[in-house]
Amino acid sequence: MLNYDAPLYRPPSEARSLIFQVTLGCSFNECSFCDMYRTKEYSERPWDEVKSEIEMMAKYMPNTRRVFLADGDALNLDANYIVKIVKYIKEKFLYIERISCYAMPMNILKKTPEELKMMHDAGLDMLYLGIESGSDVILKKVTKGAIGKTIVKSVNKARDAGYVMSCMIILGLGGRTHSKEHISGTAEVINACSPDYVGALTLYLENGIKQEFLDKFGEPFIRINDDEALDELEDLVSQIDTKEEIIFRANHGSNAYTIKGTFPQDKEEMLDKIKWMKQHPEIMRPQGLRGF
Repeated sequence: MLNYDAPLYRPPSEARSLIFQVTLGCSFNECSFCDMYRTKEYSERPWDEVKSEIEMMAKYMPNTRRVFLADGDALNLDANYIVKIVKYIKEKFLYIERISCYAMPMNILKKTPEELKMMHDAGLDMLYLGIESGSDVILKKVTKGAIGKTIVKSVNKARDAGYVMSCMIILGLGGRTHSKEHISGTAEVINACSPDYVGALTLYLENGIKQEFLDKFGEPFIRINDDEALDELEDLVSQIDTKEEIIFRANHGSNAYTIKGTFPQDKEEMLDKIKWMKQHPEIMRPQGLRGF
């Protein structure tokens, strides 16, 4: 079977997907809230290794329907190399329904529209992109390597090429001081690009990254509590205004409270659910069961 280069990460919705590590680590690796790939030096795996693994797993798991390309930076690969990988996966796995990977805004923007379309036509269907926040102030403080405008531009560029876009935001990323601008900016970005999916997580600082986050933030960081996180969630849902459908999920393991629905039709129902949760704190997920 596959001998993964640990640690290995994938989105929650890829829990049943076959994962091929076509890159190792992250070429940027400076976001202060993320320590997923801090133990790795970024590298791109050669075709012979990737090809061999695809062939091996096609024998073991011929009925595979979903494939996720890891690590955190598969889209940093040359477009022609991605096409080569994706086409071979589709050749060897006859029942493939979806191939996906993580995507940073900068990696989408440095691909031409023709390259993005070429990769999509070859079989790369879905991209996972971290918005994190729509506030340029906060994005700079957490060294995201993008601003709101470039995030919107990258999501729209990918959607124009045919990709399904699944985006993540992080409640509490601006702390108590920047809570309002964090949520208003994030809603503004979402409204400007209408991703197919939006997932809300809650900031959870691992011990290995906590001090770096606090140092880079540049001012005292006051963490929001669970009630304030629910307030942020309510404000975000209230401010998302789109005519296009967005499947919204706030059920990640880092969240104290969970909701789900589809904009625009479920907006009021989600707001009613949040109001109800504020009156029933006993349904909160215990602190010990949360994780980023």
